[in-house]
Amino acid sequence: MRDEEKDPGVRPGGPRLALGALSGGLACFAALAVAEMVAAAVRPQAGPVIAVGGASIDAAPAPVKDWAIRHFGTDDKLVLQLGILAVLAVLALVLGAFATRFRRAGAAGALLFGVTGAAAAVSRPDSTTCRDALPSAVGAVAGALLLYVLVGRLTAPARPEAAASGTVGEEAAAAAPTGWDRRGFVLASASAAAASAFIGAAGRSLNASHGKDAIASRAEVVLPGPRSPARPVPKGAGLRIDGISPFVTPNDDFYRVDTALVVPKVDATRWRLRIHGKGVRRPATYTFDDLLRRELIERDITLTCVSNEVGGPYVGNARWIGVRLAELLAECGVKPPSRGGRADQLVARSVDGMTLGSPVEDVMDGRDAMLAVGMNGEPLPFEHGFPVRMVVPGLYGFVSACKWIEDIELTTFASYDPYWVKRGWSRRAPVKTGSRIDTPGPFARPKAGTVMIAGVAWAQHRGVDRVEVRVDDGPWQEARLAAEDTRDTWRQWAFPWQATKGGHTLTVRASDRTGTVQTDKRTRTIPDGASGRHSVVVTVE
Repeated sequence: MRDEEKDPGVRPGGPRLALGALSGGLACFAALAVAEMVAAAVRPQAGPVIAVGGASIDAAPAPVKDWAIRHFGTDDKLVLQLGILAVLAVLALVLGAFATRFRRAGAAGALLFGVTGAAAAVSRPDSTTCRDALPSAVGAVAGALLLYVLVGRLTAPARPEAAASGTVGEEAAAAAPTGWDRRGFVLASASAAAASAFIGAAGRSLNASHGKDAIASRAEVVLPGPRSPARPVPKGAGLRIDGISPFVTPNDDFYRVDTALVVPKVDATRWRLRIHGKGVRRPATYTFDDLLRRELIERDITLTCVSNEVGGPYVGNARWIGVRLAELLAECGVKPPSRGGRADQLVARSVDGMTLGSPVEDVMDGRDAMLAVGMNGEPLPFEHGFPVRMVVPGLYGFVSACKWIEDIELTTFASYDPYWVKRGWSRRAPVKTGSRIDTPGPFARPKAGTVMIAGVAWAQHRGVDRVEVRVDDGPWQEARLAAEDTRDTWRQWAFPWQATKGGHTLTVRASDRTGTVQTDKRTRTIPDGASGRHSVVVTVE
């Protein structure tokens, strides 16, 4: 019997491939850990998973983005990152097994992953330097070297003393080649795993503290009292009905839809806003303190995301405090097109490279468009744009609600397409009249008798004039509207239904102050927002 057959260790078959796959997994782990550490020295957004994830979002067709938001909601970014890690893990296992036969090619394959990550990092719109390629590049080199070393332990040559001795019998068996270095592989694997875990943890800790200055700057912000405060919310604006959305959406519950895989943490003391472009006679740059020293306005405004499906959750109402955007633009010499202005589009740029385009006419037509610095009585949360974001009543967020804003350029719709327009969404997107049934929920089983049907309706900057409810195919019946705060906020509504046993379909529709009735024609969210009427099916017991 040959020595290889006597040896119970790694053979060219399955066990050797399995250990090769393990080597690939360890190499991937090491590469990501080293990249995490290097990203802490560069910037968190340059890490390979974040960079590739951002590039994937940019490259994904609009229907795919819409599908992800619809199915995963605010967890869409987590799902994307987990998906990237899962794909990397599978590819690493395959590459490790491949490297057991083609060692150098396997190591070269690991380097190729680094090239992909580096290319994605420098291609991001917020990338300003080639240093963003370093995390992926350095991590890939570390992973390739580790893979080469580990696979080498699986293909160790025969011990030279056995080949030279010419011994036979037990002595030869002890000195014969085993085909791999068990002890060396185990030590190298364990050491690599421990070192990678330590480096990765240290990198995550450093990245977590990356925004400590920003966190400190937000903690020190004291919002001045507004020169133009919001009027008190009417007592009848909030209905006391279980299950209905509160009139004011708490910050923690306010929807978040954006493309940032890492929430930007911007130091307010270093933040700057530049206003420039076509028709800007006096370009200007503002600091955060400059804005706080100006006259601030406070308004209740409902925001709606264009990705909100009929009856969806991506709508919320908050009290915002900020600076009138129209006043800043006027100081810079900007005029709306109706008064001879040269620009008809305002392009807002975020610190993460996002671009949103708003009609200049809408921003300067007298509505309470603002650069918001506060939300529900506190500085903006980081997730919602600290230190400054745009808020424009009546427009979907993708054409108006730029978070983490740092640049405003005046231009024309004909000369520039912002991020979402390039991906098939509309240039102009006023919020469509909508309504939602909050209670009873879908497939609820209420008891027969009086059942309160209730929810919210919105038609920002036009105002909700009427809400009607229909049971099955019966007549439309008018619901009771809560008191209106302003035409820029949603309104709660309620309808007491005398429920009879059996299955029923409940439908709601709203009418705005222009007389427009919410259409029953169903459309997708792309390109300018969903339309249709919200229905729920219940079974009365």
